[in-house]
Amino acid sequence: MKIDIKKIEKKINIKFFNKDLLIDSLTHKSYSKKNYEKLEFLGDRVLGLIIAKKLLKKFPNENEGTLDKKLASLVNKKKCYEIAKSLQLEKFILVGNNGRSSKLIEDKIISDCCESLLGAIYIDQGINVVEKFILRMWSDHLNSSENTFIDSKTKLQEFSLKKYKILPVYKLIENTGPRHKPMFKVSVKIKNSKFVIGEGLSKKEAEQNAAKSFIEKIGIK
Repeated sequence: MKIDIKKIEKKINIKFFNKDLLIDSLTHKSYSKKNYEKLEFLGDRVLGLIIAKKLLKKFPNENEGTLDKKLASLVNKKKCYEIAKSLQLEKFILVGNNGRSSKLIEDKIISDCCESLLGAIYIDQGINVVEKFILRMWSDHLNSSENTFIDSKTKLQEFSLKKYKILPVYKLIENTGPRHKPMFKVSVKIKNSKFVIGEGLSKKEAEQNAAKSFIEKIGIK
């Protein structure tokens, strides 16, 4: 299976100087040792920087706490997945020994490739091009960030700190499944409570789901 370079370049409206860099950004470690992991690491930081800069400009009178919540609502795996799907990145990702059908590629991998693509654009094109790309792709999400979404982990943390002056305790219980389709099971508890379990395709997702279940169980609003 090969990546259609011209087609993906047309999708993102960017022509790469280094085509191999683009291929690496869409290659999972189960397909090749030369893969997207380091580019994902970089892309996550680039995305956070660009969105944080935009939020400071867009909301000059907001305090740090509110800006941090807005940033968390815009820079996360779910948003990256949505952006990746809008570009149909799953059709270009290489997974497994011989490549895989897009129908079999896990959501986390699709989300990861969004971040790795940003890292590749930054290296190949520079900060100005990747900034324009991010602001174009995140435009609708930025415009809807007037109403700040508070994620479950943040909500549970605020509740625990306010009531008990301590943070919730998360514990990884289990990590199963193949490398291209991992499943994490995490527990969470606060003072004077029992553990509540959450599962997800990443440790972060499992923690969010555990926090969400905990909130629903005790009725935090």
